[in-house]
Amino acid sequence: MRAGHPASDLLATVDEAIHLAIEGEEKRQLGQLEMIASENFVSPSVRAALATVLTHKYAEGVPGRRYYGGCAFADEIEDICRARATRLFDADHANVQPHSGSQANMAGYFAFLEPGDRIMGMDLSHGGHLTHGSPVNFSGRFFDVASYGVREGDGLIDYDELRDAALRARPKMIVSGASAYPRTIDFEAFGEIAREVDAYHMCDLSHIAGLVAASHHPSPVPHADVVTTTTHKTLRGPRGGIVLCQAEHARVIDRTVFPFTQGGPLMHVIASKAVALGEALAPGFADYARRVVENARELAAALRERGVRLVSGGTDNHLLLVDLRDRDLSGKDAETALEEAGITVNKNTVPGEERSPFVTSGLRIGTPAVTTRGLGRDEMRTVGGWIADILDRPHDAPTARRVRGGVTELCARYPLFDPGR
Repeated sequence: MRAGHPASDLLATVDEAIHLAIEGEEKRQLGQLEMIASENFVSPSVRAALATVLTHKYAEGVPGRRYYGGCAFADEIEDICRARATRLFDADHANVQPHSGSQANMAGYFAFLEPGDRIMGMDLSHGGHLTHGSPVNFSGRFFDVASYGVREGDGLIDYDELRDAALRARPKMIVSGASAYPRTIDFEAFGEIAREVDAYHMCDLSHIAGLVAASHHPSPVPHADVVTTTTHKTLRGPRGGIVLCQAEHARVIDRTVFPFTQGGPLMHVIASKAVALGEALAPGFADYARRVVENARELAAALRERGVRLVSGGTDNHLLLVDLRDRDLSGKDAETALEEAGITVNKNTVPGEERSPFVTSGLRIGTPAVTTRGLGRDEMRTVGGWIADILDRPHDAPTARRVRGGVTELCARYPLFDPGR
């Protein structure tokens, strides 16, 4: 929301403290390179749908079966959103009500499992997500967890080892998908292993949903009983979740989302999801997803040429994972140094991690947001050089100022929501 916008002006008069904080965040986004792999920028249309009268509406239930009156337009919007989701991912059924990816995963678990059942998900330090069985998360507290990981030698999933682990553990559900895995995932192999051990297969597609939608990564939909995803990240929608499933599971998924895991849906967010899904169905989205992957590969190449160590040696998708264990530098300190130079990334654990998750030995870097901004392969080469400069001299103020100046100039050349792009 730009300065001078009527809504911004109104907020400034009634709540100056919040207005100033929002204004500060807007300036931060405009003037820095956003390279956190799980973040992106939505279109003005997606933002507009969020700030509507739909925020007033309670609509517990599903279209045609609500617990409140006055839901005719809520039904219409949710039906549009569901139809676009199933079309985009070629799925039988979609529930678009989850407030987040974590709640989508909760629905996926409790639709098929009872507390105490065993799940097998990717270990957090190997690239998994908190909701894949971390002991500090509901998934690790409600279920018995048998984790899998990647080979420490090359950072890749070994599907033969995964099969052997599943045969030993005999989980009731195997979770595929990751939060920090830079390579293509063989969802068909996951499905075959799950069937062999008589387990359900749930895929958490959150990070690569936009790449799958645009056919730049194989889809899990034919191979999974249930697929969950966020709607931000590579989908460029609002923060929220979706559950996709086969027709036979539609009723149990809907009943697990509501009333089991949450109450009334956020209709303004569902409208915004619908707009984003409509944008993802448009022809230009496939080109965007292609450029996200190309930019990530170019960035990885630039970093490798500067001697920066990458888990698995590169990337097939939108992110790359930097391993800092060959340097006297933690992920936390590297994140801070890069942010001071105008490049926002996040510290991240690496396979074989020995440091705390609050410190870490790695960085996760992604290209969805900078690609939305308009940066291309040439710019990724430049940015890769800047990142390497900071990692080589993380405490050198002149280097930070020089890189910060370059970032400021690049952001000015590629403003957000430039109508010419």
